[in-house]
Amino acid sequence: MSLVKLLRRNCRKSLFTTPSHSQKFFIFHKLKNLYRYDISETDFHNPQESLELAEENAAKIYGTRYTRFLINGSTSGIIASVLACVERGEKVLLWKDAHPSHHNAVILAGAEPVYYDLDIDSEWGVPASVSADLIEQFLKSSKIKAVIVTSPSYEGFVSDISAIKKICEKYRVYLIVDEAHGALYPFSDKLPQSAVRIADFTVQSLHKTAGGLNPTALVHSNIESKLDEALMLISTTSPSYPLLASIEANINYLNSKRGRKKLNNLIDNIQHLRKACSNCLFGGNDITKILVKIPGLSGFELSDILFDKFNIEDEKTNEKSTMLLCGIGTSERKLERLKNALKHIC
Repeated sequence: MSLVKLLRRNCRKSLFTTPSHSQKFFIFHKLKNLYRYDISETDFHNPQESLELAEENAAKIYGTRYTRFLINGSTSGIIASVLACVERGEKVLLWKDAHPSHHNAVILAGAEPVYYDLDIDSEWGVPASVSADLIEQFLKSSKIKAVIVTSPSYEGFVSDISAIKKICEKYRVYLIVDEAHGALYPFSDKLPQSAVRIADFTVQSLHKTAGGLNPTALVHSNIESKLDEALMLISTTSPSYPLLASIEANINYLNSKRGRKKLNNLIDNIQHLRKACSNCLFGGNDITKILVKIPGLSGFELSDILFDKFNIEDEKTNEKSTMLLCGIGTSERKLERLKNALKHIC
């Protein structure tokens, strides 16, 4: 039985269990459907069985050995991945400006962080991608147990994960990829290659670009490890089954004909925007991250104009460029509005 069917069936029961709202006492009435489907892990029979089946089906969809659902964001996936393959005192190689979860994971494991730095792309003002050569420089000179790579970057620059994986295999090092912003990659050939079938561990945020609820995410693994034990160490014993069911539904949608068509339409609409705004310059490897600059304007100036004159708010800006984040829920109408604004500014 799927998690969604389980919740629908369960909400008709008369339950004398936690949670105490009993699926009928709605403190916040606008979220009453959430209350109705909010069950305890002790409700009905054993919802854990449905969760295990949902995760097995997800692994088949992604082509991974294991896929686990996360309800504490990609942060929990990064931490669990490090705990699963690193022992106290061992070294982990990570980017010095990476997401705080990378450093925190190493500290929680009792391991030693070794930091690499990345050049700033002079054209776009954002960190460059990670090269296999850079990783090998560190693996040659220091005994590293695991490497964490962020790909794609926030602005949509993608690293060659296949090449980095070969280097890690050469030195018998685990590879963990923070693909938080690449959750759409497995579902379209028009997007960069996902790391899910390449890296030892890959972490994705469904809520960032793939339409998921905050803070739903996934951790994928292709090796035998202590991943489940690590997740038990950092996860609540009272999980939100509405959130878990939303992950199952999210994955099934992305993998459906309807979901793939929606994603490809999004990509086509962004391509149309880029062609129409021929006076703008677009960068990055991921088309869903609209990294743009206009000659004669700084990124901050472009950001201010978009916000003040067109009521359009970007995701991230630097001196050179501005990035507007798109996801599965970005409508054609919204992109048309951005296209008209950029054409007007140019």
